Amino acid sequence: MSKTAPINMRVEPSQHALLTKAAALLHKDRSAFILDVACREAQNVLLDQRLFQLNQEEFAAFEQALTAPITENATLKALLNELSPWEK
Repeated sequence: MSKTAPINMRVEPSQHALLTKAAALLHKDRSAFILDVACREAQNVLLDQRLFQLNQEEFAAFEQALTAPITENATLKALLNELSPWEK
């Protein structure tokens, strides 16, 4: 993998020492450790936007909303019939 986009940051000496120590425990260099942790956290943030947990009552209401017949919505129908900006 070609690495072409630099990421630079300034940290407190105590943060630098903490990151260095943690990276060493995993036998990684500091940059690889920071990148791995940052990417894992970024994935978690994105997954939190798609994965949610419901109790049984909430799930039943959610499932009912998904399976309920769709009411006629002229505005939505017009919007869906428009070309996307990249199709114009």
